Amino acid sequence: MTTPATPSDPTPAGDDRKFVAIDENYIAPSFEDQLHVFWKKNGKMVLVVCALILVGIVAKGGWEYLEAQKEEGVRQEYAVASTPEKLKTFAAAHSGHTLAAVAQIRMADDAYTAGKPAEAVTGYQAALTTLKTGPLAARAQLGLAMAKIQSGKVSDGETTLKTLAADPTQLKGIRAEACYQLASLSLEAGKADDVKKFSDQLMQIDPASPWMQRAMMLRAKLPAPATPAAVGLPTLKL
Repeated sequence: MTTPATPSDPTPAGDDRKFVAIDENYIAPSFEDQLHVFWKKNGKMVLVVCALILVGIVAKGGWEYLEAQKEEGVRQEYAVASTPEKLKTFAAAHSGHTLAAVAQIRMADDAYTAGKPAEAVTGYQAALTTLKTGPLAARAQLGLAMAKIQSGKVSDGETTLKTLAADPTQLKGIRAEACYQLASLSLEAGKADDVKKFSDQLMQIDPASPWMQRAMMLRAKLPAPATPAAVGLPTLKL
């Protein structure tokens, strides 16, 4: 049997890849060399990006500093607003700020105490345009309800008070005061059952509240229930 001749070209037919012989003395570039090449090609771009980042950080820090200084200035202005005129000026100058809303609540409280319900309603409503949620908003809603009642809109005020009293997300103090005011209104209207109902609701909310003590005083003013007349024994005739 004859041995087949070895083909002169070992590359398979159709394979046109080119092979390059590797020098036995070739040394792969080190990491430092690769870094040097990268820096040479992209160093300027890296510096520009770093500079932009640094400028952004400095600008953000500067903005935050200015905002903090501005906020501190507003707080200082509010602290010295000790008269109705100053409160009015402060609220107008910082419309939309939380402290401006607080100033409006204070002015509305003063108007309510002075028996000026229209001014009080306006003040509480102005505060609520800024205060959407939270304890301060609930405080403004409570004041608005009482101002409406003082102005003769008893039904509107009572509706708000009932909503606040029944809302478990509100502070206990707000809910307790709402219950007490409802009980007080019920007493004035001669509704003994409602006095008991709202004072019982207050008891469930916060039995240790000072409003609870006042509610119990309201209950003490209720007329004693009528005692049924005693039925006498029939008289026997002998």
